[in-house]
This record gives sequence, C-alpha cells and structure tokens, in this order.
Amino acid sequence: MLTNSRLVHQPHDHGRCISAALTRANDLCSEQKVRMTTTRESVLRLLWQSHQPLGAYQLQGQLSELLNKPIAPPTVYRAIDFLLQLGLIHRIPSLNAYIGCPFPNSEHSNLFMICSQCGSAAEVAHNTINSMLQSASDKANFTLQSQCLELFGLCPQCSEHREDTDNEQ
Repeated sequence: MLTNSRLVHQPHDHGRCISAALTRANDLCSEQKVRMTTTRESVLRLLWQSHQPLGAYQLQGQLSELLNKPIAPPTVYRAIDFLLQLGLIHRIPSLNAYIGCPFPNSEHSNLFMICSQCGSAAEVAHNTINSMLQSASDKANFTLQSQCLELFGLCPQCSEHREDTDNEQ
C-alpha cells in the first residue's frame, strides 16, 4: 500500500496540516503523560508550515522571530529531541534537517520524496517496501530497528514547470 504523497506536493491549506499535526501531538502527549510546551509546539508548527525540511539553526532563527526573543541552540535541540522521541518529527540525514511526521506513533517506512528544485518533502508509507526491507533483514539474521529512505527528484509542480519551460524552447 502506498499512502499518497500527492497532496503534500499540491497547493493546499497548510493551516489544516498544522492543525491536524498539533491535534495528533497533543493527543499523543496526553497518552504519554508528557507536556507540550510553547517552544515544543512552536517548533512543531514551524516544521509543518511549508513541508520543507528545516535545520536546527533555521528553526532557531524562525523561532526567535516567532517568539520575538533570542532563542539559544540548546532550547531548539531539546524541543527537537522531545518531538523525535514521540515520533512527531523525523530527521532527514542527508539534509541534516527535520520534517513533521504524518504518521506519529505508528510503524512506517520513513520513505521521503524530496524535490531537488523547491525543497519540499513528503513522507510516504509503503507496505511493500517495509516487507522487502524486513525480508532482507531476516535473511541476513539482522534485527532491523529503523530505516530511512530518501528519494530525490521533482515534485509535480516543479516537474510541470520544467515541462512548460521545455515546451517553450
């Protein structure tokens, strides 16, 4: 099963994405009996704002602007660590950046489609890939603990724009 990433790569209401992510985060915090602080919520909100992975220092700058006060790097890293531990965000290793997780608190493939032109990223769950990776691990008697697959290419908008530009030439 492939969970469609097309919506992320299409114009849509980011406010709705942010609202859904915050609702899931608050529900998860209640279940785990942990606190969603203003800083943690602000970092999560920033990560869901544009579907573009953000590095810690980008988050620090945006958080300082949002809260209208200087924010120290450890504050941002503590919020990131908290959100990672709850599965609310992912780290994209090749970019050393973070993105909101649409499937928190569930097993999924951590398959990211990253547009090399505009920088947008979509996480996709794909059961066949999960099964293939588990099968390969089992054959090697390897205990799979986590995985992260990153695909780089062009999102639908950038691909369409490229085709339009090619047709004009």
